[in-house]
Amino acid sequence: MKPSFPFNTLTLQPRANSKWHFFTALMVSLCSANFSFAQSNQASAYPSKAIRLVVPFTPGGSADILGRTIAQELSQAWGQPVVVENIAGAGGSIGTDRVAKAPADGYTLLMGHIGTLAVNPSLYPKLPYNPVKDFAPVAWVARVPNVLVVNAQLPVKNIQELVALAKSKPGQLSYGSGGNGSAANLATEYFKMQSNISLLHIPYRGTAPAVNDLMGGQIQVLFTGAPAVMGHVKHGTLRALAVSSPKRLPALPDLPTVAEAGYKNFEADQWYGVVAPAGTPRDIVMKLNQQINLALNGNELKKRLVTEGAVAMPETPEVFGALIAQEIERWRPVMTSGRVKAD
Repeated sequence: MKPSFPFNTLTLQPRANSKWHFFTALMVSLCSANFSFAQSNQASAYPSKAIRLVVPFTPGGSADILGRTIAQELSQAWGQPVVVENIAGAGGSIGTDRVAKAPADGYTLLMGHIGTLAVNPSLYPKLPYNPVKDFAPVAWVARVPNVLVVNAQLPVKNIQELVALAKSKPGQLSYGSGGNGSAANLATEYFKMQSNISLLHIPYRGTAPAVNDLMGGQIQVLFTGAPAVMGHVKHGTLRALAVSSPKRLPALPDLPTVAEAGYKNFEADQWYGVVAPAGTPRDIVMKLNQQINLALNGNELKKRLVTEGAVAMPETPEVFGALIAQEIERWRPVMTSGRVKAD
């Protein structure tokens, strides 16, 4: 008598055995239920310890300000510390890469932005991370218009006067940025192309040092995120000339847009959002998304962001992920034109 096996030895297919099919279906069902229960249990216990939020730039810039704001909101909501860690260098690539290679457990997050997630893929030929494949989008935090500011002693009061001065002294006025390929670098280069002026680029290791040198007169122009310069504009230590967004900022209603100043269709806003290492459990991603969106929808945080010149963007992880992919393609032609290169 031939031994009875549950599999045909030629085709390795299960024989038509109702008991065997029932047993297999039962085991699959139990495994799936156990996996779902484990995931659900993991998310319900999250967070059970401190969370690290990496800001891949120096303190004082828009990414740092927004990162610390979100960290405070999460810490207050969950009763666990959310520690902000600034890891600057290489246009934000060093800190971003650290998060890409961190454990996918929800305890290491990144405050990503247009530079690290959309510009760097075209700026660095050997970027150590892939913004789409190596991260799980969590939450789109804010859209941040860039504000064109100058040293208060510079004899210009609007964009037209700045352009006229720059054309009378080609290459003699300098502008700062948080580094080659940073959002400030892109916005200014875009404006240079539109206005046909020449400005000398001085890259810094972050926005805060550039702002300090702008106030000190070492550079004359800066086109950067509103939160980093809003206080200085309101106190008169810096003079704002225009904003990069299609609409005026509620916090600076008298400040015209670049488009209103004569450069039609000009738009060069920054955006910021939280991402986690790829493979982070979906339930944890959604728990983070819902808590961040709850904070962004709150009147207190909305007011704070408006005061800083930012616009809250409570959206799903899918919407934020689509934005990242779209922006990579949007800025690729600008980067490959040869006008913007890495150090």
